[in-house]
Amino acid sequence: MRSGVGACGAAPVYGEPLLDWLPRHRIHLALFVVGLVGYGVLAGDRLTRQSSDPHFVYQADAWLHGKAAIDPPPKKGDDWAKVETVELTGGRTVRGRRLQTRPVFQTTTGDQVPLTDIVATRGVTHYVSFPPLPTVVMLPAAALGGRRGNDVLPTVLCAALILPLAFATLRRLAAAGQSRRTEADDLWLTAALAFGTVLFFASVQGRVWFTAHVLGVLLATGYAWASIEARHPLVAGLCLGLAAITRTPMAFMFPLFILEAVRMAGGFAAWRQAVRPLITFAAPVVVIAIAAAVYNLARFDQPTEFGHSYLAVRQQAQIEAYGLFSYQYLARNLAVVFTLLPELPAKGPTAFQISGHGLALWVTTPVFLLLLWPRERPPLHRTLWLTVALVAIPTFFYQNSGWVQFGPRFTLDYTVFLILLLAVGGRPLGAVARALIVAGIVVNLFGAWSFARHPEYYRTGGNAYGTVVAH
Repeated sequence: MRSGVGACGAAPVYGEPLLDWLPRHRIHLALFVVGLVGYGVLAGDRLTRQSSDPHFVYQADAWLHGKAAIDPPPKKGDDWAKVETVELTGGRTVRGRRLQTRPVFQTTTGDQVPLTDIVATRGVTHYVSFPPLPTVVMLPAAALGGRRGNDVLPTVLCAALILPLAFATLRRLAAAGQSRRTEADDLWLTAALAFGTVLFFASVQGRVWFTAHVLGVLLATGYAWASIEARHPLVAGLCLGLAAITRTPMAFMFPLFILEAVRMAGGFAAWRQAVRPLITFAAPVVVIAIAAAVYNLARFDQPTEFGHSYLAVRQQAQIEAYGLFSYQYLARNLAVVFTLLPELPAKGPTAFQISGHGLALWVTTPVFLLLLWPRERPPLHRTLWLTVALVAIPTFFYQNSGWVQFGPRFTLDYTVFLILLLAVGGRPLGAVARALIVAGIVVNLFGAWSFARHPEYYRTGGNAYGTVVAH
């Protein structure tokens, strides 16, 4: 490996002269610029100000002041976790929340105390209920602007990074013999991911839910890149662990690396050859899980509680009755992902409207229909579908559909793997496939332009698919 100053006097990049590195990565750099410009233009004036739900900025500011709680309480935003502190008869003080379905106070340790035992309320503490990794990204914004830090610009920057990383992952698939795609094909698939899925509208918002999705997609892409042929176990484990503390269902991405490691070792009969890479892969996951558990214990006295049990939302009674995950939510969530179409109201300011639950996946990204008819099924094909299934299943049983959204945003937890399935499926990206990609880009361009800007195109007053209507 070369080191020092290159022949042209350029500073080296990991031992390679910069003037050698730039031409080899010109496509990756161009893709980053395309993402930056594309997302930046659609974000527009949002780039210059804080979003309406800057939870991660608030949390970053709290961290910089040595706090886990949001103190003083936030003055803006939705979906805050609220923990009440009360004094009981006998002088004991406990933390928790009042249940809506029965007259008890449930403590953070799981005890239930009759409301009649409460002598006085000692205050309510606010927390960010969402997993904490995006807070790290917002630390520079909070350091510069405190609670007023900009959360839109960091989100757009992270979204732009997805394009070159996705292209690099697709090219790695081809180099591994798992994909027959050309460089041009992989550029089309990168465009499909960046602008032809609901990633487009999510990337230009900056708000807490959408920032988490953008970072989740970025980490899933990095995880996939590192997992192909189990080439980089430490990077794969790091991306998996960080994704899990960004979007918790993404913890179930683990089959991709594990099965690739076993395959490269020679199959299950030679599984012992895979032990070393699997241990390397697991190490950062375990460290991150322990850190997250300690953080949750400090806030909610439970290692697996990120705070969603304490959300002050209108569906709290439903959550108490059925839990955060239940079969009761399955029919609605399947309908949201697979059946929702634009609505044609008899009267109104627009010719069509979109439900607050959004549009079906095949409407926002019609090229995914080609996944039903793959021409090739290389070894990675089944592994990718297993990964998609394990990540998707928890979201189908979750109490929330993603409301309010342009399209099914929870599918972003596994969208990268669907794009990879298109790559390995071998169906030519001819005129039909490219037309479907362009159609998806047009649909999602409308979503990125209209969502949270033109409410006349969205019906959020009713709820045809269950009682859950909060974010």
